Amino acid sequence: MDYNSNSKLTDILSQHPWLPDELVKIDGRFKIVKTPIGKMMIKNATVSDLSKKTGIPEKILLDKLDELINEHEKQ
Repeated sequence: MDYNSNSKLTDILSQHPWLPDELVKIDGRFKIVKTPIGKMMIKNATVSDLSKKTGIPEKILLDKLDELINEHEKQ
């Protein structure tokens, strides 16, 4: 799947259910994704929203997501 700034986080996570455990490699604040509150917060969130919340530029965030996904698929 090709992700962009408008990609929904729930779509990405449904495609890659292991990803919440790996997101902390990008930024420690992503631990919240695994909490009940975090799960509610991301229901309508996009990569762009996540970028704004964390301060990580969209391009870097998308590149890091690609890295994690590619790394996992090699295993």
